[in-house]
Amino acid sequence: MDYHDFIWDLGGTLLDNYETSTKAFVATLQFFQKQADHDSVYAALKVSTDYAVQQFAPDLPDFLLEYKKREKEALERPCLFEGTEELLDRLTKAGARHFLVSHRDHHVVMILEQTGISHYFTEVVTADDGFPRKPDPTSMLYLKNKYAIESGLVIGDRPLDIEAGQRAGMATYLFDSMDQLTNYIFN
Repeated sequence: MDYHDFIWDLGGTLLDNYETSTKAFVATLQFFQKQADHDSVYAALKVSTDYAVQQFAPDLPDFLLEYKKREKEALERPCLFEGTEELLDRLTKAGARHFLVSHRDHHVVMILEQTGISHYFTEVVTADDGFPRKPDPTSMLYLKNKYAIESGLVIGDRPLDIEAGQRAGMATYLFDSMDQLTNYIFN
């Protein structure tokens, strides 16, 4: 294993939340009497929430607030990708440390607790900590400096996660599946 420290993204990496978020987004559009197909919304949310709002609801100033409320309710039943806890446990037993950097607020901590994986994380950085959003590397540099990370791997499902990790001077992995990630780390 080449890495000792792992900086994870949450949604789309540990949590299989894009489907949940897409359903909440489409339902919010319907609430505002607008329509969009599932796949287009899903693809836009993979870019970012702000991007999706600009694509489908740029003229609705209350849309984001309503969507976040619906998404938060839906995410009260979070679902990990298959194999997530097993990989975190295997890495931890091998001496690894885990960190999380999320654009979401402190609700992230509750999500980690609900899924039973919060105990794996040394520190969780959320929007409430005041760092600029990824791809700005400030939050990752904070973790790198605070914990003297020398052999870290940043794992995320979007190019902005990878860019932030690279700008922080760390190795990166564009997440596709737990099986592929496990093979990458241990082979």
